[in-house]
Amino acid sequence: MNYDIKTISLIGMGAMGSFFAPRFYAEYGERFRLIAGGSRKKKLETRGVTINGNTYHFPVIDPEEKGNASDLIIIATKGYDLDQAIEDIRNQVHPGTLILSVMNGVDSEEKMIAAFGAERVLYSFMRVSIVMKDGVANYDPALGMVHFGEKRNSRGDYSPRVEAVRKVMETCGIPYEIDADMLHGIWYKFTCNVAENLTCALLGIPFGAYRDNDDANAIRDAAMKEVQAVAAARRIAVTDEDLAKQDRIIKTLPPANKPSTLQDLEAGKRTEIDMFAGAVIRMGRETGVPTPMCRMYYHSIRALEYENER
Repeated sequence: MNYDIKTISLIGMGAMGSFFAPRFYAEYGERFRLIAGGSRKKKLETRGVTINGNTYHFPVIDPEEKGNASDLIIIATKGYDLDQAIEDIRNQVHPGTLILSVMNGVDSEEKMIAAFGAERVLYSFMRVSIVMKDGVANYDPALGMVHFGEKRNSRGDYSPRVEAVRKVMETCGIPYEIDADMLHGIWYKFTCNVAENLTCALLGIPFGAYRDNDDANAIRDAAMKEVQAVAAARRIAVTDEDLAKQDRIIKTLPPANKPSTLQDLEAGKRTEIDMFAGAVIRMGRETGVPTPMCRMYYHSIRALEYENER
């Protein structure tokens, strides 16, 4: 099939959606649109979205609308909203539609393949630090990157699907990388995300703590080893070299930035703890790998959510 991406839709206008939307809109104009219904649609149309000090009023289509199929759909919702997002994009899917999920976690592609077929789904993940407060997004555009591709990719011999998405990213000036092994990349990010995100959320500390706080790093390191063991049991090799590389990367993040789970707790919102620690606990049970660190994260952060709800 010849993939020619002329229209793009995005569902999820939070942190990761904010990374894409201004650049897609600058290049595609009215051929880029957000998918949202009800009060969310009204809010986006009336108030707009503020990103890095600029307020945008992106085109918005209702999930119930038909006749507006998109060539590329980006899913950037929270993990607990994925099932609803799958239903909300159905009217925007046609035989040549390509779908990327840039969400956290390790199983969104499996769910989308079950819903729409493997021929429409590419693998993807994000590496970016974005500060969201009161619906306003701030980030350094030079620091973020989207990774995408088939499950496995060979440089110089990318599939037509990958080439079509690569053309979009280059045209829109979106930093990207096509990993040779996308499952490895997804699990490497997941390992870092569980350990770093949840340690910060549990202790109420920003990323900068990992620069010189041995106690924070001790918790983080133990959790990374735990997720690494679960990955190994599922025949995904997150190596010690990967973990050492992350030790260097984490120290380059803006020190005051906070991960999404801590931001959610501070805002009194629901977190993605089920997609992070909850998923590790479940997979650990399935593979016989003990997961005491993630059990500690899970119950501690659920307790904090409970207090927020009182």
